[in-house]
Amino acid sequence: MPYGKLETLQDCEDFVQGCLIMGTGGGGSVAEGMAALQKALETGLTLEWIDAADIPDDVLTASVFSMGSIAPVSQETQDEIASLRLEEQTGYEAMGTAVKELGDYLEKTIGGIIPVELGASNTPIPLVVGAQHGIPVIDGDYAGRAVPDEMQGTPYLHGKVGWPATSVDGFGNVTIAKRMRNPTMFERVGKMLAVAAYGHTTMATNPFSGQEMKKLIVPGTLTNCLRLGQKMRLARERGDDPVETAVSVTNGWRLFEGIVTQKEWEDRDGYMFGTTHLRGTGDYEGQTLSVWFKNENHVTWLNGKPWICSPDLVTLLYKETGLGTTNTLIKEGDTITAVGIKGLESFRTEFGLNESTGPRYFGFDIDYVPIEELMG
Repeated sequence: MPYGKLETLQDCEDFVQGCLIMGTGGGGSVAEGMAALQKALETGLTLEWIDAADIPDDVLTASVFSMGSIAPVSQETQDEIASLRLEEQTGYEAMGTAVKELGDYLEKTIGGIIPVELGASNTPIPLVVGAQHGIPVIDGDYAGRAVPDEMQGTPYLHGKVGWPATSVDGFGNVTIAKRMRNPTMFERVGKMLAVAAYGHTTMATNPFSGQEMKKLIVPGTLTNCLRLGQKMRLARERGDDPVETAVSVTNGWRLFEGIVTQKEWEDRDGYMFGTTHLRGTGDYEGQTLSVWFKNENHVTWLNGKPWICSPDLVTLLYKETGLGTTNTLIKEGDTITAVGIKGLESFRTEFGLNESTGPRYFGFDIDYVPIEELMG
Protein backbone atom coordinates (compact mmCIF):
# COMPACT_ATOMS: atom_id res chain seq x y z
CA MET A 1 0.00 0.00 0.00
CA PRO A 2 1.22 3.57 -0.68
CA TYR A 3 3.01 5.03 2.31
CA GLY A 4 3.29 8.55 0.91
CA LYS A 5 2.00 10.43 -2.10
CA LEU A 6 2.48 13.72 -3.96
CA GLU A 7 -0.90 14.69 -5.36
CA THR A 8 -0.54 18.43 -6.04
CA LEU A 9 2.10 20.84 -7.22
CA GLN A 10 2.20 22.20 -3.66
CA ASP A 11 3.02 18.70 -2.38
CA CYS A 12 5.87 18.54 -4.90
CA GLU A 13 7.24 21.93 -3.87
CA ASP A 14 7.14 20.98 -0.19
CA PHE A 15 8.84 17.67 -0.91
CA VAL A 16 11.62 19.22 -2.99
CA GLN A 17 12.28 21.91 -0.38
CA GLY A 18 12.58 19.28 2.34
CA CYS A 19 14.95 17.24 0.17
CA LEU A 20 16.97 20.39 -0.58
CA ILE A 21 17.58 21.09 3.10
CA MET A 22 18.70 17.51 3.73
CA GLY A 23 20.96 17.75 0.67
CA THR A 24 23.45 19.92 2.64
CA GLY A 25 24.48 21.94 -0.42
CA GLY A 26 24.33 19.13 -2.99
CA GLY A 27 21.85 16.54 -4.22
CA GLY A 28 20.84 18.37 -7.38
CA SER A 29 18.82 21.43 -8.31
CA VAL A 30 15.32 22.51 -7.38
CA ALA A 31 14.62 23.46 -10.99
CA GLU A 32 15.42 19.98 -12.30
CA GLY A 33 13.55 18.17 -9.54
CA MET A 34 10.45 20.35 -9.88
CA ALA A 35 10.42 20.12 -13.67
CA ALA A 36 10.39 16.33 -13.48
CA LEU A 37 7.64 16.20 -10.85
CA GLN A 38 5.47 18.79 -12.58
CA LYS A 39 5.65 16.98 -15.91
CA ALA A 40 4.79 13.72 -14.16
CA LEU A 41 1.68 15.26 -12.60
CA GLU A 42 0.63 16.82 -15.91
CA THR A 43 0.88 13.45 -17.66
CA GLY A 44 -1.20 11.72 -15.01
CA LEU A 45 1.53 9.69 -13.31
CA THR A 46 1.01 8.64 -9.70
CA LEU A 47 3.87 9.83 -7.50
CA GLU A 48 3.97 7.66 -4.41
CA TRP A 49 6.25 5.59 -2.23
CA ILE A 50 5.81 2.52 -0.06
CA ASP A 51 7.32 1.19 3.14
CA ALA A 52 10.37 -1.05 2.75
CA ALA A 53 8.49 -3.83 4.56
CA ASP A 54 6.08 -4.02 1.60
CA ILE A 55 8.87 -5.20 -0.73
CA PRO A 56 9.23 -9.01 -0.80
CA ASP A 57 12.64 -10.32 0.25
CA ASP A 58 13.32 -11.94 -3.14
CA VAL A 59 12.55 -8.85 -5.24
CA LEU A 60 15.51 -7.13 -6.94
CA THR A 61 15.89 -3.45 -6.02
CA ALA A 62 18.20 -0.77 -7.42
CA SER A 63 19.18 2.87 -6.97
CA VAL A 64 19.24 5.57 -9.63
CA PHE A 65 20.95 8.94 -9.33
CA SER A 66 22.89 11.66 -11.09
CA MET A 67 26.67 11.36 -10.90
CA GLY A 68 29.07 14.28 -11.29
CA SER A 69 30.00 17.80 -10.27
CA ILE A 70 27.44 20.38 -9.19
CA ALA A 71 29.60 23.20 -10.56
CA PRO A 72 27.95 25.49 -13.12
CA VAL A 73 28.67 24.57 -16.75
CA SER A 74 30.96 27.12 -18.40
CA GLN A 75 30.06 28.81 -21.67
CA GLU A 76 33.13 27.19 -23.24
CA THR A 77 31.78 23.75 -22.35
CA GLN A 78 28.33 24.64 -23.65
CA ASP A 79 29.88 25.76 -26.94
CA GLU A 80 31.85 22.51 -27.25
CA ILE A 81 28.69 20.45 -26.66
CA ALA A 82 26.90 22.49 -29.34
CA SER A 83 29.77 22.00 -31.79
CA LEU A 84 29.47 18.22 -31.43
CA ARG A 85 25.74 18.43 -32.19
CA LEU A 86 24.91 16.47 -29.06
CA GLU A 87 21.23 16.42 -28.18
CA GLU A 88 20.64 16.21 -24.44
CA GLN A 89 17.94 14.16 -22.72
CA THR A 90 16.36 15.11 -19.42
CA GLY A 91 17.63 13.48 -16.25
CA TYR A 92 14.63 11.24 -15.66
CA GLU A 93 14.72 9.90 -19.24
CA ALA A 94 18.37 8.91 -18.83
CA MET A 95 17.70 7.40 -15.38
CA GLY A 96 14.84 5.34 -16.78
CA THR A 97 17.13 4.01 -19.48
CA ALA A 98 19.78 3.20 -16.88
CA VAL A 99 17.25 1.12 -14.89
CA LYS A 100 16.16 -0.75 -18.00
CA GLU A 101 19.76 -1.41 -19.05
CA LEU A 102 20.62 -2.77 -15.60
CA GLY A 103 17.64 -5.12 -15.63
CA ASP A 104 18.48 -6.28 -19.15
CA TYR A 105 22.10 -6.93 -18.20
CA LEU A 106 21.17 -8.91 -15.09
CA GLU A 107 18.30 -10.63 -16.94
CA LYS A 108 16.05 -9.84 -13.99
CA THR A 109 13.10 -7.58 -13.33
CA ILE A 110 13.83 -4.63 -11.05
CA GLY A 111 10.92 -4.49 -8.63
CA GLY A 112 11.90 -1.63 -6.33
CA ILE A 113 13.76 1.68 -6.56
CA ILE A 114 15.44 3.31 -3.57
CA PRO A 115 17.01 6.78 -3.87
CA VAL A 116 20.70 6.65 -3.11
CA GLU A 117 20.59 9.98 -1.25
CA LEU A 118 18.44 12.99 -0.37
CA GLY A 119 18.50 16.06 -2.60
CA ALA A 120 16.32 18.38 -4.64
CA SER A 121 16.63 16.30 -7.82
CA ASN A 122 18.37 13.07 -6.79
CA THR A 123 15.32 12.11 -4.72
CA PRO A 124 12.40 13.39 -6.85
CA ILE A 125 13.69 12.05 -10.17
CA PRO A 126 13.87 8.39 -8.99
CA LEU A 127 10.26 8.90 -7.87
CA VAL A 128 9.32 9.89 -11.42
CA VAL A 129 11.31 7.00 -12.91
CA GLY A 130 9.43 4.57 -10.69
CA ALA A 131 6.08 6.07 -11.70
CA GLN A 132 6.96 5.94 -15.40
CA HIS A 133 8.04 2.32 -15.33
CA GLY A 134 5.58 0.97 -12.81
CA ILE A 135 8.29 0.19 -10.24
CA PRO A 136 7.53 0.84 -6.55
CA VAL A 137 9.70 3.52 -4.93
CA ILE A 138 10.74 2.80 -1.36
CA ASP A 139 10.48 5.26 1.53
CA GLY A 140 14.14 5.66 2.42
CA ASP A 141 17.62 6.12 1.04
CA TYR A 142 21.17 4.91 1.61
CA ALA A 143 22.76 8.02 3.17
CA GLY A 144 20.25 10.13 5.10
CA ARG A 145 21.55 13.21 3.26
CA ALA A 146 23.35 13.99 -0.01
CA VAL A 147 26.93 12.71 -0.35
CA PRO A 148 29.70 13.00 -2.94
CA ASP A 149 31.11 9.44 -2.91
CA GLU A 150 30.11 5.79 -2.99
CA MET A 151 31.86 5.45 0.38
CA GLN A 152 29.35 7.63 2.24
CA GLY A 153 26.50 5.17 1.69
CA THR A 154 25.31 2.51 4.12
CA PRO A 155 26.09 -0.32 1.65
CA TYR A 156 29.80 0.52 1.95
CA LEU A 157 29.63 0.29 5.75
CA HIS A 158 28.21 -3.23 5.42
CA GLY A 159 30.73 -4.43 2.87
CA LYS A 160 28.29 -4.34 -0.05
CA VAL A 161 29.28 -3.18 -3.52
CA GLY A 162 27.24 -1.15 -5.99
CA TRP A 163 28.12 -3.05 -9.15
CA PRO A 164 27.14 -4.34 -11.68
CA ALA A 165 25.90 -0.89 -12.64
CA THR A 166 24.88 1.03 -15.70
CA SER A 167 25.67 4.59 -16.72
CA VAL A 168 23.54 6.51 -19.20
CA ASP A 169 24.55 10.10 -19.82
CA GLY A 170 22.42 12.92 -21.16
CA PHE A 171 23.50 12.18 -24.72
CA GLY A 172 22.40 8.54 -24.66
CA ASN A 173 25.79 6.90 -24.23
CA VAL A 174 25.42 3.63 -22.30
CA THR A 175 28.21 2.02 -20.24
CA ILE A 176 28.04 -1.15 -18.15
CA ALA A 177 30.33 -1.41 -15.13
CA LYS A 178 30.55 -5.19 -14.78
CA ARG A 179 33.19 -5.48 -12.08
CA MET A 180 35.33 -2.99 -10.17
CA ARG A 181 38.50 -3.50 -8.11
CA ASN A 182 36.94 -1.77 -5.07
CA PRO A 183 34.33 0.89 -4.20
CA THR A 184 36.90 3.70 -4.47
CA MET A 185 37.68 2.67 -8.03
CA PHE A 186 33.98 2.36 -8.76
CA GLU A 187 33.46 5.93 -7.58
CA ARG A 188 36.39 7.13 -9.69
CA VAL A 189 35.16 5.39 -12.84
CA GLY A 190 31.68 6.84 -12.34
CA LYS A 191 33.06 10.35 -11.94
CA MET A 192 35.24 9.97 -15.04
CA LEU A 193 32.18 8.92 -17.03
CA ALA A 194 30.51 12.10 -15.78
CA VAL A 195 33.54 14.17 -16.80
CA ALA A 196 33.47 12.59 -20.27
CA ALA A 197 29.80 13.57 -20.55
CA TYR A 198 30.67 17.21 -19.78
CA GLY A 199 29.74 17.08 -16.11
CA HIS A 200 26.99 14.55 -15.47
CA THR A 201 25.84 11.04 -16.08
CA THR A 202 23.03 9.01 -14.52
CA MET A 203 23.61 5.63 -12.95
CA ALA A 204 21.62 2.59 -11.86
CA THR A 205 23.49 0.75 -9.11
CA ASN A 206 23.06 -1.27 -5.91
CA PRO A 207 21.25 -4.32 -7.31
CA PHE A 208 20.23 -5.74 -3.91
CA SER A 209 17.50 -8.17 -2.97
CA GLY A 210 14.63 -6.87 -0.88
CA GLN A 211 16.10 -8.72 2.07
CA GLU A 212 19.50 -7.02 1.66
CA MET A 213 17.91 -3.61 1.06
CA LYS A 214 15.99 -3.74 4.34
CA LYS A 215 19.25 -4.17 6.27
CA LEU A 216 20.85 -1.15 4.57
CA ILE A 217 18.07 1.40 4.19
CA VAL A 218 17.74 4.62 6.16
CA PRO A 219 13.97 4.29 6.51
CA GLY A 220 11.25 6.90 6.24
CA THR A 221 13.36 9.70 4.78
CA LEU A 222 11.00 10.56 1.89
CA THR A 223 8.11 10.98 4.31
CA ASN A 224 10.34 13.05 6.59
CA CYS A 225 11.37 15.37 3.72
CA LEU A 226 7.74 15.99 2.76
CA ARG A 227 6.85 16.72 6.40
CA LEU A 228 9.81 19.09 6.77
CA GLY A 229 8.88 21.06 3.65
CA GLN A 230 5.22 21.25 4.65
CA LYS A 231 5.89 22.48 8.16
CA MET A 232 8.34 25.14 6.99
CA ARG A 233 5.86 26.44 4.40
CA LEU A 234 3.11 26.61 7.00
CA ALA A 235 5.45 28.52 9.31
CA ARG A 236 6.10 31.10 6.57
CA GLU A 237 2.35 31.43 5.91
CA ARG A 238 1.71 32.04 9.61
CA GLY A 239 4.53 34.57 9.86
CA ASP A 240 6.57 32.28 12.11
CA ASP A 241 10.31 31.70 11.76
CA PRO A 242 10.76 28.88 9.20
CA VAL A 243 14.36 28.31 10.28
CA GLU A 244 13.26 27.65 13.85
CA THR A 245 10.71 25.21 12.42
CA ALA A 246 13.46 23.40 10.50
CA VAL A 247 15.51 23.17 13.69
CA SER A 248 12.52 21.77 15.57
CA VAL A 249 11.46 19.22 12.94
CA THR A 250 14.99 17.87 12.44
CA ASN A 251 15.93 18.00 16.15
CA GLY A 252 18.78 20.19 15.03
CA TRP A 253 20.58 23.36 16.09
CA ARG A 254 20.76 26.93 14.83
CA LEU A 255 24.51 27.24 14.32
CA PHE A 256 25.26 30.64 12.85
CA GLU A 257 23.81 33.65 11.06
CA GLY A 258 25.76 35.88 8.74
CA ILE A 259 26.54 37.21 5.30
CA VAL A 260 28.54 35.34 2.67
CA THR A 261 31.74 37.31 2.16
CA GLN A 262 33.44 34.94 -0.28
CA LYS A 263 32.98 31.61 -2.05
CA GLU A 264 36.11 29.92 -3.35
CA TRP A 265 35.49 26.97 -5.67
CA GLU A 266 36.86 24.80 -8.44
CA ASP A 267 35.46 22.09 -10.69
CA ARG A 268 37.86 19.15 -10.43
CA ASP A 269 37.74 15.39 -11.03
CA GLY A 270 33.95 15.34 -11.31
CA TYR A 271 33.31 17.30 -8.10
CA MET A 272 32.78 20.89 -7.06
CA PHE A 273 35.28 21.69 -4.30
CA GLY A 274 35.30 24.91 -2.34
CA THR A 275 34.79 26.92 0.84
CA THR A 276 32.02 29.35 1.71
CA HIS A 277 33.03 32.12 4.14
CA LEU A 278 30.48 33.94 6.32
CA ARG A 279 30.76 37.00 8.55
CA GLY A 280 28.49 36.89 11.56
CA THR A 281 25.57 39.26 12.07
CA GLY A 282 23.19 39.88 14.98
CA ASP A 283 24.03 37.56 17.87
CA TYR A 284 27.01 36.30 15.84
CA GLU A 285 28.54 39.75 15.16
CA GLY A 286 32.34 39.61 15.22
CA GLN A 287 32.48 35.87 14.48
CA THR A 288 33.23 33.94 11.29
CA LEU A 289 32.17 30.60 9.85
CA SER A 290 33.89 28.78 6.99
CA VAL A 291 32.23 25.77 5.35
CA TRP A 292 34.27 23.42 3.13
CA PHE A 293 32.38 21.42 0.56
CA LYS A 294 32.97 18.54 -1.82
CA ASN A 295 29.68 18.99 -3.64
CA GLU A 296 28.08 18.90 -0.15
CA ASN A 297 29.14 20.61 3.11
CA HIS A 298 31.50 18.47 5.20
CA VAL A 299 33.96 20.47 7.34
CA THR A 300 33.48 23.78 9.18
CA TRP A 301 35.60 26.22 11.16
CA LEU A 302 34.12 28.63 13.70
CA ASN A 303 36.41 31.63 14.22
CA GLY A 304 39.21 29.71 12.53
CA LYS A 305 38.93 26.62 14.75
CA PRO A 306 37.64 23.21 13.54
CA TRP A 307 33.99 22.76 14.41
CA ILE A 308 31.16 20.63 13.06
CA CYS A 309 32.13 17.97 10.50
CA SER A 310 30.56 15.09 8.62
CA PRO A 311 28.94 12.71 9.26
CA ASP A 312 26.88 15.42 10.99
CA LEU A 313 24.98 17.71 8.64
CA VAL A 314 25.49 21.42 8.06
CA THR A 315 22.92 22.98 5.75
CA LEU A 316 22.75 26.64 4.75
CA LEU A 317 19.34 28.37 4.54
CA TYR A 318 18.34 31.83 3.44
CA LYS A 319 17.61 33.66 6.67
CA GLU A 320 14.39 35.41 5.70
CA THR A 321 12.60 32.53 3.96
CA GLY A 322 14.22 29.45 5.46
CA LEU A 323 14.59 28.05 1.95
CA GLY A 324 17.64 25.93 1.33
CA THR A 325 20.26 26.39 -1.35
CA THR A 326 23.02 24.49 -3.09
CA ASN A 327 26.70 25.25 -3.27
CA THR A 328 26.20 25.91 -6.97
CA LEU A 329 23.94 28.90 -6.28
CA ILE A 330 25.06 30.40 -2.97
CA LYS A 331 26.94 33.64 -3.57
CA GLU A 332 28.65 36.60 -1.98
CA GLY A 333 26.19 38.90 -0.21
CA ASP A 334 23.63 36.22 0.63
CA THR A 335 22.23 36.41 4.17
CA ILE A 336 22.43 32.90 5.55
CA THR A 337 21.49 30.87 8.61
CA ALA A 338 23.45 27.65 9.18
CA VAL A 339 21.57 24.72 10.70
CA GLY A 340 23.20 21.59 12.10
CA ILE A 341 21.63 18.13 12.24
CA LYS A 342 22.92 14.98 13.89
CA GLY A 343 24.19 12.44 11.36
CA LEU A 344 23.64 8.70 11.36
CA GLU A 345 25.15 6.73 14.24
CA SER A 346 26.29 4.03 11.82
CA PHE A 347 28.84 6.44 10.32
CA ARG A 348 30.31 7.33 13.72
CA THR A 349 32.27 4.12 14.14
CA GLU A 350 36.05 4.15 13.76
CA PHE A 351 35.70 2.63 10.30
CA GLY A 352 32.90 5.02 9.33
CA LEU A 353 34.84 8.11 10.37
CA ASN A 354 38.23 7.15 8.95
CA GLU A 355 37.19 5.29 5.81
CA SER A 356 33.88 6.87 4.89
CA THR A 357 32.59 10.18 6.23
CA GLY A 358 34.82 11.80 8.86
CA PRO A 359 37.09 14.81 8.36
CA ARG A 360 40.17 12.61 7.92
CA TYR A 361 38.50 10.79 5.06
CA PHE A 362 38.22 14.18 3.35
CA GLY A 363 41.89 14.94 3.99
CA PHE A 364 41.72 17.11 7.12
CA ASP A 365 43.75 16.36 10.26
CA ILE A 366 40.77 17.08 12.51
CA ASP A 367 39.32 14.99 15.32
CA TYR A 368 35.60 14.45 14.87
CA VAL A 369 33.47 15.61 17.79
CA PRO A 370 29.74 14.77 17.74
CA ILE A 371 27.55 17.80 17.12
CA GLU A 372 25.53 17.22 20.29
CA GLU A 373 28.73 17.55 22.35
CA LEU A 374 29.81 20.71 20.54
CA MET A 375 26.37 22.26 21.01
CA GLY A 376 25.84 20.93 24.55
